[in-house]
Amino acid sequence: MDKQEVYEQFKSLEDQLQQMSAQFSDLQTEMTQVFEHNAELEIENQRLRDLVRELQKTLPEDPETPQGLSKSRQILEKLYEEGFHVCREFYGTRRKQDEECAFCLEVIYRDQ
Repeated sequence: MDKQEVYEQFKSLEDQLQQMSAQFSDLQTEMTQVFEHNAELEIENQRLRDLVRELQKTLPEDPETPQGLSKSRQILEKLYEEGFHVCREFYGTRRKQDEECAFCLEVIYRDQ
């Protein structure tokens, strides 16, 4: 193997290392974003759990209200009124500009 071949191999290896370094940096940035988003979701979930516990304490002990809603549906209704989705599709996310959601209303008010 002559000197030119050795130099070319080193150059090729250097290029590969630079590409891997760039990929590693990109992955590191992406992982940081994922961890930040995960932390935000954990905080929001904890807030929702606290809100559910608080709502459970304030609801009457009657198993059903005059509107025919059980205690669990009353909790869902309160969460919905607080601006959160309670439907399966978007559960726990905020309703944008408090728009109505047919899925949520179906969950709260459907007949059993």
